[in-house]
Amino acid sequence: MLLSIVLLLVGLGLVVYGSDILVDGASSVARKIGISEFVIGIIIVGFGTSCPELVVSVTGAIDGNSAVSLGNVTGSNIFNILMILGLTAIFSPIAITKDNKTKDIPILLCITIFFCLIALKGTINRLYAVLFLAIFAIYLLYNFKAGKAEAAAIEEEVVEKNYSTFLSILMIVGGLAGLIFGGKLFVNNAVTLAHALGASDKFIAVTILAVGTSLPELMTCVVAAAKKKGQLALGNIVGSNVFNILLIFGISGLIHPLDTSSFNYVDMGTIVASVLALFIFANASKKSQLSKPAGISFLLMEVVYMIYLFLKF
Repeated sequence: MLLSIVLLLVGLGLVVYGSDILVDGASSVARKIGISEFVIGIIIVGFGTSCPELVVSVTGAIDGNSAVSLGNVTGSNIFNILMILGLTAIFSPIAITKDNKTKDIPILLCITIFFCLIALKGTINRLYAVLFLAIFAIYLLYNFKAGKAEAAAIEEEVVEKNYSTFLSILMIVGGLAGLIFGGKLFVNNAVTLAHALGASDKFIAVTILAVGTSLPELMTCVVAAAKKKGQLALGNIVGSNVFNILLIFGISGLIHPLDTSSFNYVDMGTIVASVLALFIFANASKKSQLSKPAGISFLLMEVVYMIYLFLKF
């Protein structure tokens, strides 16, 4: 048990340190190549923090287990907005730009609704998988071009420490590695400790594993918010959710058609409601930010959904 405690703390340390250097490295790259931190959050950070979900879902597709792929992505997307953005908004207000209100969040909402409509058909076949991947490619291209224009329009107000291009990339790679491997180390040893203390598999699944697999997104957002880089935090969540739907379902569906019959109306309603709530709070705020009221509302929605899952299983 002592070894598990030590390894759990090592894993947590890797996650914390990894998120710190990832945020600094990503911000440095954004400044060097002239695109906004929001887009860096979508393209680089969002993809990196979605790697655990990608591995789990692709493995599930290879094994022919559609429920694993489907549950992993939908659960992650709901948790990302309601729990992670909720906690981040309570910790530090997240600034919302005009583009976030009129383009970024509405696009995520449309992609989420599109996924739900496809899921209602009962399967994500290879044709739909190719369609998801095509939309994903267009989404990346659009954001890269939009990010260039947005960065050019923003005047740098704060002088930040500059890193060389090589060191910035190394910080991103090292930060992502710390997040992913540290998160895995944390989850595995937390589960070991929970079993040793007599916790049930059900309790472990809805607590430790749910939180543990989202540690990369959680720590990245909290650190970004603490460094006053709310756009990087928001971009991380929006990007991660888009990657989860379009890229992960696209790849998984190509490997093996995904049966979506386990995706019920409660799951569907919750995943759409989470993005809709983000859209409403983003547009309703007079200060153009997600603050404590939004964060508390998100957390309450997540608690209700977690109670439903606990009672269901």
